[in-house]
Amino acid sequence: MITIRGTDNPGLFPFDLIRPHIEKVEACISEQVRDFDPGVEPYIEYICGTSGKRIRPALAVLTGGATGSLQDDHINLGVILELIHMATLVHDDIIDGASSRRKVPTANAKWGNGMAVLLGDALFSHALKLSTDFSDLALSRAISLASREVCQGEILQSQRRFDLNVTKKDYFKMIEMKTGALFAAACQLAAIISGTSKAVSDAMFDYGMKLGTAYQVYDDVVDLIGTEDQIGKTLGTDLEKGKLTLPILNLLERANPKQKEQLSKRIIEHQPLDLPVLVGIAEYEGSMSDAIDTAGQLVAEARDTLKLLDASEFADAMNNITLFVDQLLAGCR
Repeated sequence: MITIRGTDNPGLFPFDLIRPHIEKVEACISEQVRDFDPGVEPYIEYICGTSGKRIRPALAVLTGGATGSLQDDHINLGVILELIHMATLVHDDIIDGASSRRKVPTANAKWGNGMAVLLGDALFSHALKLSTDFSDLALSRAISLASREVCQGEILQSQRRFDLNVTKKDYFKMIEMKTGALFAAACQLAAIISGTSKAVSDAMFDYGMKLGTAYQVYDDVVDLIGTEDQIGKTLGTDLEKGKLTLPILNLLERANPKQKEQLSKRIIEHQPLDLPVLVGIAEYEGSMSDAIDTAGQLVAEARDTLKLLDASEFADAMNNITLFVDQLLAGCR
């Protein structure tokens, strides 16, 4: 049976290279927390204090360094995108009924859905306000469009819960919008801030989109086979909430007619569709492996876009991130 095993290889993730810049991002986020009303500040501080991986700021910093010299606007971009990302997580947790994230209670678990909705809205609106501080308003428009893509992706996914007509094309469209969009914005806009050519900024968009899409596939696999102690958040919500992710779509595609009929009936009737049920289907492991292979191909395509970059430690680090994701995927086998 496929299981998650520890794969984090600090030698592949550029911690030392980006640490000073991510510390600036953290300081800026703390500064933004203090910009809220004193009555609201403790709630926002709690959400921002459950420090995540800061992947989007890391990508903004690395792309900025790989395409030119780092500027304050690269840090500002990272802060804005991270605030947007945190807002989406707050809303995701409400939708999924998640009780923990990064091993602490979610906002909805602590204060209820109503308060959590408002807190997510507050983070969203504050991030978009910050984006208007860029001297080039095209950056603000691009951030707003990426934010809209994220929301639209979530809406589409919510619409298609328990929907057996969802195709792989539909699935990839949704995850490109809900996850890929912010990864792509971090990389493309960082390149634009550096003043690089359109060819390079477009390549950086592709890098971020493919990396983000691959990471979402990985996350969908983990939701099925990971444990909450390993991952640090509520798992199993995709199946419970009727999200047909790539592993499940693969399983429906590979199952024999009787198995497919049984699975389809469970999905349509909102019957329990937990891991023991899935493992009992002969094609389960092959379906999971196919999903992992698909994510691996996306990572390889992301790595290929880096050929347009000049040699630098930042470009090397961007390559190493693809190897890091490869390691995460390998840990799912």
